Amino acid sequence: MTTPDISAARQQFDAAISAATSAEAAFLALQDFVRRIVGAKLFTVMLVDMEAELARRAYTSDPENYPASGTKPIRYDRWFDIVHKARQPFVANSIADISTVFADYELIDSLGCQSVVNLPVVLGGELIGTINMLDVADHYTPERVELIVREVSIPAKLALAVATRA
Repeated sequence: MTTPDISAARQQFDAAISAATSAEAAFLALQDFVRRIVGAKLFTVMLVDMEAELARRAYTSDPENYPASGTKPIRYDRWFDIVHKARQPFVANSIADISTVFADYELIDSLGCQSVVNLPVVLGGELIGTINMLDVADHYTPERVELIVREVSIPAKLALAVATRA
């Protein structure tokens, strides 16, 4: 794994998020940051509505296959336990692992994505969404996941805060 220039990526994110006046601009700033430091062929942001038991796609890097505004029912499964209850990232590095929690695994695979990290975003003590990064098989190594947790968590909170304010 080549070492990304995290300092430069942070500066670019800071400039982009400071200028963001819309949810789209805030999420694009986060997407660019994530792609610079860990990579993501597919990048989406899901917002959670636990009262309605729905997750709504608020941003996508692939509007044709994963349109923003798409919804998914909240499923109470292993993924839910990891992301919602434990508030830890869900990581799968093969399409076989992805297929155990995502019904759309065939579409994911057809896009050249066989690994995923779903990073929970918690604000005010409540899980409000997830940042979803997908790439080729075995892309999200323990080192990359550690980098995501360390470097993406705070920018993700900021992007969602800006998005909800815009």
